[in-house]
Amino acid sequence: MYISNKGNKHKKQFLVMQYSLKRLIDVHPEKCMELKKQCYTINGICATVHRDLGAFLNEYIYQDALQILLDEQHIPYQREYYFSITYHGKTIQHKHYVDFVVDNDIILECKAVEKLAPEHRQQLWNYMRLTGKSIGILYNFAPPQDQCEHYYLDVTSGVMYLF
Repeated sequence: MYISNKGNKHKKQFLVMQYSLKRLIDVHPEKCMELKKQCYTINGICATVHRDLGAFLNEYIYQDALQILLDEQHIPYQREYYFSITYHGKTIQHKHYVDFVVDNDIILECKAVEKLAPEHRQQLWNYMRLTGKSIGILYNFAPPQDQCEHYYLDVTSGVMYLF
C-alpha cells in the first residue's frame, strides 16, 4: 500500500506492518532445523532452475520452469494462489495472488530483480500475514548469484523470524 508524500509528488512512501525480526536459530534452534528440512527440496528446485536457465530472465520464465520441476517431482503446489481480504466485514474486490503455495503451507515468492529490497520482503510478509501461512521463501533468480531468504511468522506473537 502506498501513501503519498506531500513534499514531493514523485516520491512514494511505503505504509508497512512493523514486525519484530529475529533470527530463529537464536530463539528456537529445533524449530529452525525443522523448517530448513521442510524447505530443503524447494530450495534445491529453485537452485536448479537458476543454474539451468541462468540470470536476468523474466520472472515468468523462472515460474514456468519451477512448475515443471514441481510436477516432475510430484510436489503438491498451487501456482498463482488466490486469496481475498476482508475489511470491515466486506471482501475487497481486488484479487490477490501469491506466486506459489507449496505443500499447502509454504509461500514461494519469486523475484527477478537486481537485488532484493525491503518492499519485496514486506510483500512476502504481508502475504504470510493475510493468508495465515507461517512459512515464506523469497527467491531472487535474476542476479548471477541467486538470493534466497526464509521467514517464519509466529502468528501468536506477531514476531517474524529469519531462518
